[in-house]
Amino acid sequence: MEVLMWIITGILVLSSVLMCVVVLIQQTKSSGLGAAYGGDTVSFSQRGKAASREAKLQKITVVLAIVIAVMAIALMLIARFAGKSI
Repeated sequence: MEVLMWIITGILVLSSVLMCVVVLIQQTKSSGLGAAYGGDTVSFSQRGKAASREAKLQKITVVLAIVIAVMAIALMLIARFAGKSI
């Protein structure tokens, strides 16, 4: 049980760090006040590539959030059955 708790804790820490990195890589949704007056000067092809990249990053964020939730619940259940406090 002890080894399983260490493995789950490692996966939890690794996925949490990856989640922070992925969220920091993503661009903000709001364009600010500049978009109201001038709009974007980015071409359509660049906008499509950015949208595709952002969609992938959002999917990765969702997957990592699910992994973090499942690992946290698993760690809690294993600790409860083993009789240890986290």
